[in-house]
Order: sequence, then structure tokens, then C-alpha cells
Amino acid sequence: MPISVLLHISGEDAVVGEIEQLPNPTDTNITLSNPRRRDDKEIPYIAETVVSVIWPMHRINFIEILPSREEEELIGFVRE
Repeated sequence: MPISVLLHISGEDAVVGEIEQLPNPTDTNITLSNPRRRDDKEIPYIAETVVSVIWPMHRINFIEILPSREEEELIGFVRE
């Protein structure tokens, strides 16, 4: 099951996409499928037909794991 993530890349805008598994501390790169900007528009420096991109880990500042659609539908406790 793909994991939706938000990659924060050094010197670039954040990129949204899916990964198959979270990277291990020993990984040197990360493969992102269906790369797009946060507003779901195309990334200008990536060709339109690209389906996956491999970024070296030294370019990644940090990775945010986005909730899945099932998790978004869960009703949580709300503090008022």
C-alpha cells in the first residue's frame, strides 16, 4: 500500500507523492511516484510524462507522512 508523503527538498518547493515504504537510515535515495506540487499542479522542472523520480537523500531536508484517506475519515476527539 503506497504511503503519501510530502518531501521537503533543499532549495526547492515541497513535493507530494507516494512511496512504497519508508526509507531506512542507510538508504541513499528515495523513489517518489506521481510527483506533484502541494496544489496538485505539475512540477515545472520535471517532464509531464514522468511517473517516478529518484532523489538523493542528501537533498531531502525532511519527510512528512500524510494521512491516508481512511485515516482522514476517522472522527477524533475535539477539544473545545
